[in-house]
Amino acid sequence: MTLNQNRYLSLDVFRGMDVALMIVVNSLGSSETYSPLNHASWHGFTLTDLVFPTFLFVVGNAMSFSQQKFEALGTQAFITKIVKRTAIIFLLGYLMYWFPFVNYGDNGFEMRPFSTTRVFGVLQRIALCYFIASLVIHYFKVQGALVFSVLALIAYRFFLGDDFTMEGNLGTKLDLWLLGPDHMYHGEGIAFEPEGILSTLPSTVNVIAGYVTGLYLQRNGQNYETIAKMLLTGVTLLLLAVWWDLLFPINKKLWTSSYVLLTVGIDLCVLSLLVFIIDIAGRKGWTYFFEVFGRNTLFIYLLSEVFVIAMFWIPVGDTSLYRWIYVNLFQSWAGNMNGSPLFAIWVMLSCWAVGYILDKRKVYIKV
Repeated sequence: MTLNQNRYLSLDVFRGMDVALMIVVNSLGSSETYSPLNHASWHGFTLTDLVFPTFLFVVGNAMSFSQQKFEALGTQAFITKIVKRTAIIFLLGYLMYWFPFVNYGDNGFEMRPFSTTRVFGVLQRIALCYFIASLVIHYFKVQGALVFSVLALIAYRFFLGDDFTMEGNLGTKLDLWLLGPDHMYHGEGIAFEPEGILSTLPSTVNVIAGYVTGLYLQRNGQNYETIAKMLLTGVTLLLLAVWWDLLFPINKKLWTSSYVLLTVGIDLCVLSLLVFIIDIAGRKGWTYFFEVFGRNTLFIYLLSEVFVIAMFWIPVGDTSLYRWIYVNLFQSWAGNMNGSPLFAIWVMLSCWAVGYILDKRKVYIKV
C-alpha cells in the first residue's frame, strides 16, 4: 500500500504542544504551585506525568515517516543509522547532565568527575527506546511489534515483583547493582533512577504505539472513520488502564504497565481531536506557535535544559541567577502559586524565540 509521505500538521502541532509543556514543567520557579504542574508523589497521575510518555509517542510518530526510508538502504546501513542516532542522542543526554563540566571549589575550577555523574535520564531513555522499537519493528513488522508490546507490558509486571516501593522494587535493585548509587538520580532523597534499566522495557511500548498510530494515519488518511477508530482505541486503553490500576498501580516513576495504557490512551484521544480540528475542520490559524517547537524539537529541548542549568550555575550574591530572577521578577509580585508557572512560561517563550529565529531562517537541526 502506498503511504502518504507528507508530514501531517496535526502531528507537528502535537509534538510542539508537548515540548512547550515539557519546558514549562521542567522550569518551575518553585514546586509550591498548582498540583497538575508537579509529578504525582508516587502512585497516581497528573498532567505533568503525561509529558514524557507523550514525547516518546511522538518519537514513534516521527519514526513512521523515517523508518521505511532507512530500511530501503539495506539492513546493514539501517542498523548503522539506528546505532548512530541512538549513540548521539544518548551522549547528548549524558553531556547535558555533566554540563557545565566543572565545579568551583576552594581550589578554583575543577572538572566534574565521571564517578558522580548520572548515566541515565530523559534523552538516554529516548535513545534506548528508539533503538529497541526500531529493531523490533524492522525484524518483526507491525503485527510482531504489537505482540511484543503486549508481552512486554505483561512481563514487566512479573519482572517488577510485588514490592512497589521506591527502595524495594526490583528495578531499583537492578540499577544499584549495575550502575551504583553515584550514577543514579537523587532528587527523591535516595538513589533512585526513574529512567532506569528495567522500566525501559514498558516505555518502549509508548514509542511503538506512536509508530503504529502514525502509520495508521498515513494509510487511512485524515477522515471521520480514522479518528473514530483512534478514539475508540484510546477510550478502550483508558478503561483497561483504570482496571489494571487496581492490580498494578499507575505510577510514572516506575513506568508501570497501567501507566503505559493510560498515557497511550490519552495521546490517542488528544491526537484524534487535533486531527479533527486541524486536518479535517481546517482550523489552522493558531498552530504556528507550536509548529516552531515541533520543527526543532530536540534542539529546543536541549536548549531549555542547558539554559536552566546555566542559570542555576551562575551565582548572583548568595544565590543563583535562576533563583534571583524567579524571586525578584516573578515571586515578588505573583507569589509561588502564580509566579512559579509564570517564570516557567518565560523560560519557554525565551526558547520559542530562538526556535522562531531558526524557523524563519529555515534552519532545522536534526540528529
